[in-house]
Amino acid sequence: MPHFTADDVREHLKTVYDPEIGINIVDLGLIYDIDLTERDDKTDVLVTMTLTSMGCPLGPIIMQELTRALDGLPNLGEVDVNLVWSPPWTPDMMSEEAKDELGIW
Repeated sequence: MPHFTADDVREHLKTVYDPEIGINIVDLGLIYDIDLTERDDKTDVLVTMTLTSMGCPLGPIIMQELTRALDGLPNLGEVDVNLVWSPPWTPDMMSEEAKDELGIW
């Protein structure tokens, strides 16, 4: 049984903001999947995500912040990020709250 759930990971990731847009990466729709794997007494996390564009200069910073945001999870093992470009990100992937904040209807 994991020490935490994918929902717990998602809540921690809500503290990571895209510096250019000012919305967290979960509400932006950048997080596609979260896989947890038990290993010994640790839980490894694999986050599959994208960025708003392939040329996003802040991608490495966002991924560093993602790893840092998960540090507080109990018995955290390895954290890996699988950066994908398919499906490509669109504003339709944002939460209703993020769309409201940015004035997108």
